[in-house]
Amino acid sequence: MRKLFCLFLFVGTLTSGFGQYAGQASTNMSAGGGEGASGAIYDLMGPISERNKKNDNMYSDFQGSPYITDTFLPTTMYYGDENMGNIFYRYNALNEEIEIKKANIEEATIQSLSRDKKISIITGGKKMSFKTFTTSKKKTLNGYLTTIIDGKTYDLYKRNYVKFTEGKPAPNSFVKAVPSRFTQFTEYYFQKEGVNRMDEIKLKNSHLIKLMDGNEKAELKQYLKENELNIKNEADLIKVFDYLNS
Repeated sequence: MRKLFCLFLFVGTLTSGFGQYAGQASTNMSAGGGEGASGAIYDLMGPISERNKKNDNMYSDFQGSPYITDTFLPTTMYYGDENMGNIFYRYNALNEEIEIKKANIEEATIQSLSRDKKISIITGGKKMSFKTFTTSKKKTLNGYLTTIIDGKTYDLYKRNYVKFTEGKPAPNSFVKAVPSRFTQFTEYYFQKEGVNRMDEIKLKNSHLIKLMDGNEKAELKQYLKENELNIKNEADLIKVFDYLNS
């Protein structure tokens, strides 16, 4: 197991960095960024070993953060069902990259977890792992999803990601400059048993009803109405999928 764990770290170091997988560029760059963005953001997107050589405060003037949490948190890592031990992690949601340490001390080496779909970590009591999914705009992407419900008929997933928007200098002394910023977003995906794809759920009751099959449409419509649920609220979305799995 020790050899396998070391392999995760080694492979992760080699495969880290922006643009690692298909679809990532279109996911992570906003209309304000894109290929025309300044060099500032790309300085944040190299391999972890390269980023660590740069000034840690280089984006201190930016609003927001590329990380869901800036601090390293304890977690347990699995390979399939095998417990690989405890590590510390933080999720770079701009790069869709999990950074890990063996020990939560400043001098510990930061490495990138390999994007192997059999690897998962525990976050908030739920499993987070690398998946392939289809957005509401019919784009097939790869990234990290957290399993909210592992049901007998439907699985429900949550995706946290970050977009970067390039700032704008002040055109004159009467107008303030617009700082560069990171903005966090959340999406939800589901997978039906026997269907080899994960699809995004637009957070509208009517959209979710359209995604259902046959008699499920009418039953779900009635359930939503009777219980006054709105799937824009995560708690209501979970109730709906608990109902669908009942």
